[in-house]
Amino acid sequence: MNRVIRLMHLVKLQARHKRRRLPSDKGSKPDNHIAPNHRQRDFHASGPNQKWLADFTYIWTAEGWLYAAAVMDLYSRRIEGWSMSEAMQVKVVSYA
Repeated sequence: MNRVIRLMHLVKLQARHKRRRLPSDKGSKPDNHIAPNHRQRDFHASGPNQKWLADFTYIWTAEGWLYAAAVMDLYSRRIEGWSMSEAMQVKVVSYA
């Protein structure tokens, strides 16, 4: 046994396993699956509740992938709603 392995065993350390690859979307996609860009890079709002933005992401955790969605008001720059799920489903973004 080489020295590094022996020292790791002494202090009860283990190498971290290779991370899983990114999650894949196995759902069906219609021809128009990319939403239109309604903002056209105009991120200014003159009052609350005029323009909202949404985003969806995934995060690797010790228990597996966590999917998160959030909705932000452009005027206040505050998150108005969010949701999380262990499965990538439409309801995650529908209830955000």
